[in-house]
Amino acid sequence: MRHSRIVERVLTRLKLRQLRLLVAVGKHGNIQNAARELNVSQPAATKMIKDLELDFEVQLFTRTNRGVVPTVYGDALIRHGKLIFAQVSNAAQELDDLNEGNSGRVVVGTLLAASPQLLPAAIERVIHARPNVAIKVVEGTNEVLMPALQSGEIDLVVGRLPTHRYRDALEQRTLFDEKILLVVGAYHPLSGRADLTFEDLKEFGWILPPIETTLRRQLDQYFVRNGHFSPAMSVESVSYLTNRALLQNNALIGLMPAHVAAQDLAADTLAALSLTLPFGTGPVGVSYRAKTQLSPAGAAFLEALIQVAEGL
Repeated sequence: MRHSRIVERVLTRLKLRQLRLLVAVGKHGNIQNAARELNVSQPAATKMIKDLELDFEVQLFTRTNRGVVPTVYGDALIRHGKLIFAQVSNAAQELDDLNEGNSGRVVVGTLLAASPQLLPAAIERVIHARPNVAIKVVEGTNEVLMPALQSGEIDLVVGRLPTHRYRDALEQRTLFDEKILLVVGAYHPLSGRADLTFEDLKEFGWILPPIETTLRRQLDQYFVRNGHFSPAMSVESVSYLTNRALLQNNALIGLMPAHVAAQDLAADTLAALSLTLPFGTGPVGVSYRAKTQLSPAGAAFLEALIQVAEGL
């Protein structure tokens, strides 16, 4: 009964300007600065927030010495507000694309494990079947891409699936399982050597995953178990082209998903070390908010990813 009452009231009274103010207050932590951003007076902004609280029957912000802090209710409504504005933006973009002769638009986030074969092949399938679809690819880590997916800025994220975080509010589909390899340049001193131990690796520099990633945490734990090892020199990078060039031209050790390194390993431009890591095997897949929230272009891209993965 309470839910129905609130929904009916909000549908007749809620204005997008109120939601814009709500998001701005959350961003600034200050009603005055949020009011300035929307070009309204502070008393008017305060009343708009009060009206929202009355309509939703919850307290949205708590006052502090430094401004205001969202309550759990405020955080939830801000998150939904961002999603509404992302959907409005997507709708405007799709109408613009249709006006320009493009049949839809899809924004795909990608992690390293998805880039060399899976993602290009899926893009080729989509543009062959739907030549007027506009496709945007955004590269990053889960920590960057998943919040953008949750807020509606990205339609799908392709790559290694997160083990714990970001899973509750998302749909996820495993496409294939991937193994992490220790990789070096073809002329590295360890290239081709059998029966390597961790001791053999200690004199060389490393290319490391970003510190916020699961793979980096696993690698750091591995270093700790091997005598609290710390590389004398390291580069932190997720750029495949950068890592590839560094490995080819320097005596460095890097970590790469087997699928990513496959072409270079086959061409002998890189070499996999004989030492097997005790971690790193995991699923590569696609994450999305819900299949019902995907546009026709987004749904076509999801199907293309599934079909390509089946053939890998």
